[in-house]
Order: sequence, then C-alpha cells, then structure tokens
Amino acid sequence: MTSATSRSALRKQLRQARRALSPAQQRKASERLKRQLAQDIRFLRARHIALYLANDGEIDPAPLLRLATRYGKHCYLPVLQRWPTTGMAFQRLIKGQRWQRNRFGIREPRTNRRQQVKAWRLDLVLMPLVGFDTAGNRLGMGGGFYDRAFAYRSRMTTTRRPRLLGLAHQCQQVELLPCAGWDIPLDGVVTDCGRR
Repeated sequence: MTSATSRSALRKQLRQARRALSPAQQRKASERLKRQLAQDIRFLRARHIALYLANDGEIDPAPLLRLATRYGKHCYLPVLQRWPTTGMAFQRLIKGQRWQRNRFGIREPRTNRRQQVKAWRLDLVLMPLVGFDTAGNRLGMGGGFYDRAFAYRSRMTTTRRPRLLGLAHQCQQVELLPCAGWDIPLDGVVTDCGRR
C-alpha cells in the first residue's frame, strides 16, 4: 500500500468515525472544546482568530466563535478563491454578513476583498482536520488549501505567526500519520478531551 493510498483509506475511516457521532455527542464535544480553549493562553491573547464552519462531522467551533466575539476578538473564516485557482483567503466576519456556497457546497462569507487579510496577519488559526497524531501532523480533506495558505512557514525560521491549532474529536487521533513533503505541521491540537 502506498502512502497516498494509506492516507486516502485513513481519511475515509476517520471521516466515518466523526460522522458516526450523534447530534447530542457533537453538541457536547463542541461545548467541551470551547471550555478547553477558553482557558488556553493562545486563544486568550489572540486578537485576530480564524475559525471555520463545521461540515461533514467536524467538531463545531460555533460556541467558540460566539465566545471570541463576546471577548471583542476579530474573527475570520476561510474563503476559497474561484476555480481554477486553488488558493484560500481569510475574511473577517462582519455584522449583517452575507453568505454563499463554495464549490464544495460549504457555506462561507460572500467574497469581499476589503475584509480579507493575509494569513501571516492572523494571530491564531483554528483548523479543521480529519486526523492527527501526537507529533502534530494533520490529515486534512485532501485539497491542500491550508497547506498552501501557510506554506510560507516552512521557508521561514523566525516567524511562528499565526499559531496553527487543529480542532478535532478525540476519535480522530491516530498513532502515526503518513506525511507528505508539503504538509505544514500544527503547533498543537485541541480536542473535546484535552490540549496537546
């Protein structure tokens, strides 16, 4: 089995595991996730935070988004650039936000370049993932959008901005992930059961 095949098989298995969680389990996990991050110094110090809208069984950061808004933090969501471009921008959420569906059918803010910031301007990015291991490796959905957005970090040794934290259900942890050369490692993972 090749690394690409094993990543694909693992992705399928882990997506099934998170989708198997009941709505009640999903809600409890989201609340526990919020409690974990509400005490995390990386979250408390951050002024500009990127999150995501949960899809396909991902742990839902919506309670955390509401908390960040109450704390007066600037919150951003990923916005995919139009096909065939494979880039992703981070757009600030504004009052009266208008929405659209991206090419994968996922809800995102209607594109407004004036509200978008460069990835390195963010303090903290809370990223969805399919799987993770204890070494900080992340298995995403396979599109590479986050890896491309933060590829500059692999070329720079002096900057750690923004901090990249993966958010996941505990059932998404594996012992060791097969990695590719373009994978950008995480600074940590927060699950419904704890922080790493």
